[in-house]
Amino acid sequence: MKPSLFRVILPVSDIERASKFYGKVLGFPGQRVSEGRHYFDCDGTILACFDPRSDGDGYKPSPNPEWLYFAVDDLEGVYAACKRAGATLAAGEVHGDPAGKIARRPWGERSFYVHDPFGNKLCFVDRATTYRGSS
Repeated sequence: MKPSLFRVILPVSDIERASKFYGKVLGFPGQRVSEGRHYFDCDGTILACFDPRSDGDGYKPSPNPEWLYFAVDDLEGVYAACKRAGATLAAGEVHGDPAGKIARRPWGERSFYVHDPFGNKLCFVDRATTYRGSS
């Protein structure tokens, strides 16, 4: 049996703000599991918002350096939710199209790129267009 991805840690500096932001963007409230951890079950993989200071660890969180990709059924709805929740639309271009706008990428995916309030890089992809490489 192949391993499965179980949990992804998303560093945040304010667990209350993170739980509200991701609850609005993902469309469900998730669950607080400790003073500094709030979990969202994303189709079997846990997105773990983690505020180390609120959880008793003595260090300041740093945003993840790479993009975190979500497959979603309603790309336009999530785009609107990101804007309402206060996400920052990504600047620049992805293969000639604005990164922060919904666009069809050269490999066929429809997607957009944003940053959460903590500087984490997020990309949302229309589930019907996800590209997983050639078989």
